[in-house]
Amino acid sequence: MRRQSLNEARYILAVLGAIWLFTLLVFPVLSVFAAIAILFTLYFFRDPKRIPPSDESLAVSPADGVVVAVEECDGDGLIHGPVKRVVIFLSVFDVHINRTPIEGEITHSEPAVGTFLDARNPLSSANNARRTWVIRNENCEVVVRQITGAIARRIVAWKQVGDRLKRGQRFGMIRFGSRTEVDFPNHVEILVTVGQKVKGGETAIANISEARAV
Repeated sequence: MRRQSLNEARYILAVLGAIWLFTLLVFPVLSVFAAIAILFTLYFFRDPKRIPPSDESLAVSPADGVVVAVEECDGDGLIHGPVKRVVIFLSVFDVHINRTPIEGEITHSEPAVGTFLDARNPLSSANNARRTWVIRNENCEVVVRQITGAIARRIVAWKQVGDRLKRGQRFGMIRFGSRTEVDFPNHVEILVTVGQKVKGGETAIANISEARAV
């Protein structure tokens, strides 16, 4: 585990550790469940190393999970014109670190309050608490949304506007089951399909060789 991701779990681990110690002294049988909870927390906050494809025209997935939608829509105005959107659902068993799909500068980062619908519900995209990022380079720009779920209640931002990111670099995480969306300019080629399992920072999800930032 990286120190940055483990730091996000410190309070959870402290509480679970106290519970484990108490149950070990008073109810030894129950201490097993506390130990399992500690191990799962460590598992959840894991942060494996990922290597993007060598072809820099390939945008990588911003998250681990399953692609639940690939669609064309109007977007939210952060990219000029209609967009192609890839929606990824993250279960509690997926790595929850978010990584940038392309190399570029963060030009927008904005949180929004909202509800906590199940992240598999399409309404969660517009209604749930979320943070929206725009990453831009001389050839392309993308919008990434970190969206909370029924269990996930906290979005963590590790970067800020003006930071320059390498493709696949970590910029934040979402705690527990959640949803991540990425919008591309409408003329890029999407390379994933609904139901496909993807890995953040590693799986190519779009070919942006024909994209141009506006």
